[in-house]
Amino acid sequence: MPERRFIFAAALNMLIAVACGAFGAHALKQILSSEMLAVWQTAVHYQMVHALGLLAVALLMPRLDSPWLPRAGYCMLAGIVIFSGSLYALALSGIRLLGAITPIGGLAFLAGWAMLTWAACRSPENLK
Repeated sequence: MPERRFIFAAALNMLIAVACGAFGAHALKQILSSEMLAVWQTAVHYQMVHALGLLAVALLMPRLDSPWLPRAGYCMLAGIVIFSGSLYALALSGIRLLGAITPIGGLAFLAGWAMLTWAACRSPENLK
């Protein structure tokens, strides 16, 4: 996936996160318990942060030229789907078992940031 597709994925995830944030603040406020609303907001927050991380990866790809950057992007994207997706599903359904999936997404986030760190450390001093 070239950087253009990562930019698309980042922008789409920000759009979804903003929509989900507004949906939670307005429509779900009347429906969900305060605990489940907090779960929803956690999903929104992590989706936003990692969409920005995905954008950073895309913008750094031509500059750092590292094979670790696309891997970092894929991990962040997987983390968004698994972490935020499982929390959205948990908040809407109340099925607590979905919370067991969430840490897998968290590990994907950690792996993505570790790979971005590694790409930065392994890049030559005189960046493009």
